[in-house]
Formats: sequence, structure tokens, C-alpha cells
Amino acid sequence: MRAGIIGAGNMGGRMGRRVVAAGDPIVAFDANPETLAECGIEAAPSAAELVESVDVVLLSLPDSAVIERVVLGEGGVLAHARVGLVVVDLSTADPRSSVRLHAALAEKGAEFLDAGISGGAAAAEKGSLTLMVGGDGDALQRVTPLLERFAAKIVHMGAPGSGHITKVLNNFLNGVALAATSEVMVAGRRAGLDLERLLEVLNASSGVNFATLNRFPKIIHGDYLEGGLTGELMAKDIRLYLNYMAGIGVPTFSGPGCLAAFELSNSMGYRDVISNRVVDGIGDLAGGIRLYDEQEQ
Repeated sequence: MRAGIIGAGNMGGRMGRRVVAAGDPIVAFDANPETLAECGIEAAPSAAELVESVDVVLLSLPDSAVIERVVLGEGGVLAHARVGLVVVDLSTADPRSSVRLHAALAEKGAEFLDAGISGGAAAAEKGSLTLMVGGDGDALQRVTPLLERFAAKIVHMGAPGSGHITKVLNNFLNGVALAATSEVMVAGRRAGLDLERLLEVLNASSGVNFATLNRFPKIIHGDYLEGGLTGELMAKDIRLYLNYMAGIGVPTFSGPGCLAAFELSNSMGYRDVISNRVVDGIGDLAGGIRLYDEQEQ
């Protein structure tokens, strides 16, 4: 099965390299020549030539506006799609856009799978991502051997759009857990608590979450796990959640507060670094608190 990936950046490059490491054929295209040169994957001359030369197109792009340009734009994926082609969108996207793209590609006899991913850069590096996929089940079965090169768990969520709906919901809970735990950890530091003991209690109690288990045991020692989702992208994902909830008529009360935490942190200089740095934004507002002794770093 010949594959190509459009978008060879932080996540796309890692997923593509997992395919290369498994010995499977894959080519890459990225609008940024520097990113393309650094990704370590054979480069396609253009997105159009990539689509024409492969059986499966993987997309790893920033947002729906970019995805729609790549798929629907002049010389894009749709223009060169054909019967049997499978397009797997591994981006975080507006589910309504994903449904439209599915319909557009179906007219050409191609399949579109909206495949939200979870696990971040570290899981992509290890090949242990979780995929939540919407679209045709038979198409998913055909490309599963390829997806298993970088994903340990693949769940078919159902109809077109359902994969990206699941991703939006999951990402919001991720953001809430990170923002809320950041507040708690800054408060614990201000109160003079031993933060390792605080985490020990939280992780054995009802406050346990992904951030307490996987992020803050590192952060309290000054390791922010750089290389993952930036503050800017986290805010984008939360806005996507708020827009989706408004569209389906479901109220959200914690959503605006979560967005405010990341937008404020971003405005304080943490936009382009990992979203875990929201704890430093909250610490700055609390008088310059850090969870670790900077002199020991």
C-alpha cells in the first residue's frame, strides 16, 4: 500500500517516520520547504503528484481552513482523487467541515476518514497513538495496517464526522484538566506543600487526571515535556469545542474559563511553547511562582 502524508511537521513528521521505520513506502509534502527537508521522508514534488502516486493520503494539518484549501483548492486532493483512494485526516478539525469533505470526495469515488489522534508527540514517536475514526468501516479496515504503524488503539466511532467530534470532546477535557491542575499546583506551591506528596495524594484520589499522572510529575522538576501541543494550538482546540457546542445547542460553563486561562497565558509570552506552560502563566499572575527551584535547573 503506497502512502503519502501532507503536512510533515511536529506530528505528521513523526507519524511518517514510523511508517518509514516499518519499511513501508511513503512520501511527504509540506508547504514549508524547510519542514519538508527536515522530516526525513522522501519528498513528493507537489501535493498533486503525491495524490496521484499513492493509494492512501494522510493529512496532518493545522486547522479546517488549511485542510479545505489542501483538499478543495485548485490542484488539491479532490482534483486528483480517483476511485479507491482513501484520504485519512489526522488533524484536529471542525466536524462539520469533515462531513462536507467526505461528501465531496465520495462524488469522485474516494473515501474520507476523519481520524482524530490522541497521545501527543511522545506517543507518535513510540507508535502508541490512539485514533478515533469516522467514516466507512471497510475503508478503515483497508488502511488499518498502515495506521497501526503509529497507533496502538484504533476505534471506529461511526458515521463521517464522528471521529473529529470525539477528538474535539477529548481535547477539551485535556485542556480543562491541564488548566485546572495548573491552578491547584500553583496553590499547593504557594501553601508550602511538598508537590511530590501532593501529586501522590491526587493520583490516589478523585482528583486524578491525565495531567496529574503524566505531566506534573515532570513539570515540578522543571521538565515541561517540550515538543507537544503549543499554547496557541490548545486555545484553537478549545475555541473549536466552544463553536461545536454552540452549534449543537449544548451549554458549556467550564469552556469559557478554560479558554481564558490559555488565552491569557498566550498573551503573556507562552503562545509558541508547549501548552503545559500555562502553569507558568498562572504562576506569573500569582506573583512569579514556579513549581520548582529554578536555581537547581
